[in-house]
Parts: sequence; C-alpha cells; structure tokens
Amino acid sequence: MKGIGGHERGHTTAGPQPIKRKRDSAMNETHSTPSDPALLALDDLLPDLEALYKDLHSHPELSMQERRTANVAADQLRAAGYEVTTDIGHTGVVGLLRNGDGPTVMLRADMDALPVEETTGLPYASRVTAADREGTTVPVAHMCGHDMHVTWLAGATKFLAEARTTWRGTLIAVFQPGEETAEGARAMIADGLLQRFPKPDVILGQHVMVGPAGAVAGRAGVITSAADSLQIRLFGRGAHGSMPQASIDPVVMAAATVMRLQTVVSREVAAAEAAVVTVGVLQAGTKANVIPDEAVIRLNVRTFDAGVRDRVLAAIERIVNAEAEASGAPRKPEITTLDRYPLNTNDRDASQRIVDAFRAYFGAERVREAGPAPASEDFGSFGSEWGSPSVFWFVGGTDPDTYAKAKADNRLNALPVNHSPKFAPVIHPTLRTGVETLVVATRAWLSASPASGAQLNGEPT
Repeated sequence: MKGIGGHERGHTTAGPQPIKRKRDSAMNETHSTPSDPALLALDDLLPDLEALYKDLHSHPELSMQERRTANVAADQLRAAGYEVTTDIGHTGVVGLLRNGDGPTVMLRADMDALPVEETTGLPYASRVTAADREGTTVPVAHMCGHDMHVTWLAGATKFLAEARTTWRGTLIAVFQPGEETAEGARAMIADGLLQRFPKPDVILGQHVMVGPAGAVAGRAGVITSAADSLQIRLFGRGAHGSMPQASIDPVVMAAATVMRLQTVVSREVAAAEAAVVTVGVLQAGTKANVIPDEAVIRLNVRTFDAGVRDRVLAAIERIVNAEAEASGAPRKPEITTLDRYPLNTNDRDASQRIVDAFRAYFGAERVREAGPAPASEDFGSFGSEWGSPSVFWFVGGTDPDTYAKAKADNRLNALPVNHSPKFAPVIHPTLRTGVETLVVATRAWLSASPASGAQLNGEPT
C-alpha cells in the first residue's frame, strides 16, 4: 500500500500525541453544563482536541492516501483502550470496544481531503502538495471538514471509553477513507467489514456544514442526494480549421449536447421533483485552427428519488447518442461512470430517538429540522449493506454572528461553503458540539450499567 505521494513544506510529519486530560483549560465559550457522565471531562480535553484538529488540518491527504491520518486515528483509539484493526479497504481504521451485553453502535468519520489550494489565511492552513493518481502534483487541503470529523470521533470515543462504567454494549468506531471519491465505504465493505465486526443496531454519522456553530440539524427520510458523475467521449473527424467541410466537428457536437442537457431538468423533471445536472468539464482541441477528433464532457447528476434518478440518467444517454447521430459521428459516444453515491436515507424511528436525545441535552432551540441536502455521501452504504438503520445529521460550523448577519442581509449564499478554498469552520463551539452530538446520540442506544445510575439531563438512560 502506498502512502501520500507528495511533499509538505514547512511541516513535520510526526503525528500528535494521544489526547490526555488537562486541567488548565482556558476555554471561555458559552455552553450548557454537560449532564452526561461521558462528557464531564470535555472542558479539560478541549485544548488537546483543538491541537489535534489543527494538526490534521495542516497535514491533509488525498482520497485513499490517508496513511498519516489513519495512523493518528489508530493511535487515538489504542490509547483509549480499543481493539484496533487497520488497513481495511486500503487505509480504513476500525476501533472496537466491547463493554458487556447491550446494543452495538457504529460511529463513522471520513478522513480524506481535497485537491484544492486553501486560501483561508489561517496560521494552521495547509501548504501540502501531493501527487494525484495521474501523477500530477496538486495542492491538498481539508476544505470539506473531514479533519473536524476525525477530531470529533477521536474525542467521542475517548470520552465513551472513560465512562464505560456507566453503559453497556459494544462501540464500533470507523475512520473511513475515500469519501470524496465515493470509493471508501465500498472498499471497506469489500474488504470484509461486515464479516469481521459485529452487526450494528444503529449506524451514526455527521458532517460539518454552513450553519450557526452550536446548532444541529437533521431530518427523518432522505438527508443527502444520490449523485452520479459521468464522462462522455464524443467522436468526430479532425480537419484543418479552414476546411470544416472535411470534418465532423466534435466541438459543435459537444456544445449542442451541453445545451440540450439543460432541458433534462427544465423539461423532463416535474416541478414537485428535484434534480440537478451540471456539466463541470468540456474539453476539446489544442489549437485554434485545428478541428479535433474528439471532445470530452464530464457531468454530475444529483437526485432525491430513485425513479427520478433513472429517468434523468436515461435522458442523458438518449440525448448524448442522438446528438452524436445527428452530427454523423463515426462512432457512438462512450459513457463512463466516474463515481456513484447512494441516496442517504435516515431511519425514521432511529431519527426520532436521536432528536429526542438532542433536544433533552441541547434544548429545542439548538436542534433544527433540515431539508434534504443536495450534497452526497457514501455513508448510507454501511446501513444498506449491513441491513441496519442509520442516521446522519449536520453540525453548524459558521460563526453565529456572521451567519445571523448574512441571513439578515439575504446573503447566505455568499458564505464560504464546503469545498470552497475559504471554507473554515470556527473551532469553538463547533468542536465541542460535534463531540457532544456523537456522545449523546450513542448514549441514546447504549444501555446503562445497572450499578451506574447513569443519567442524561436527569433522566435514567
């Protein structure tokens, strides 16, 4: 297995030390006093969690190259007393904590970063470059928040391990590679995840998103869209630019195809349904006076319904083939699937249990209902393959005052979103909130030890 294929400028590669309890916390953020015994040490450990987050942010790794990040996650789990298995699905890490008879809960965090150059200006901003799969050196940065996800799970697993006298059951912590390329979950499953570990009674995951930090949002039913990325190769016949009559111009063919694809959503998807078809790449030719032999289109489709997905994909294939035939193309187009994300659907009963736990812990004003997000996730593959209910939710990462002002000015779309080179969740209270949500959601399932008297906001768990 290969590690990261690039170099880092101005950073050491040694990982952070496992989280240790500190008594000199200087955090002055506003928050409710933790009422779950697993969270009593949260204030003391926030400085170490912040250091872990900054370290991960400064050392991002591309999808399926997350060797250093996986080592950090494994070290954190071992220090907390988990049985650790590494290299699952290439770089995946699983921690297992058996703690008597009771339910089994799986928690998942994704680890990979993006080939994006960070422009946040933060003192801990990434300056990493790496070789991608084609061997091209690209910038790498955590512009989707997966570094926050790893830190949340590292913190939550430590707290739950330290409070094991207050609960019974089994905890599975999964640090997943390759979410950004839709291959990490499938790779772990193909590598025997389902056979090597106990079947969970519930699978839980979360994502930092634009929204007021300290707030949590989710919904029962569809939570993130299905996504399909396609590459289309259109074939023509090259010629001199001064003699177009000798060509079958793939540039014109591609342009006509792109324009016609815009009618799929506007004319073939009902107003009450939802879909997105975005052409992100259109490539053809090398010189102004040369008509090339072929053109390449890469596009992305987002849908929230299996029937709509099938209709949209069929319409794309129909249009692509028809435009090629109309142009007299010498060959049928090649349509290749680049990646595919499943529809991510939250189990209704499990979602309600988590909403009730969140409201009891945070208060109803901090727990919001979200609409289906057009972003996509491979998290849902674990639940669908295991046959277990799963729940996925969002944690706000935007400074609350900044978010409130943008909302008042009707400028929410101006805030840097995930995948933007300026996306930078505020560390506090985002870090605290994400650890709390994982612990509280987990404790909604894990049985209380009969001798513990464990309570959640004063109510027996």
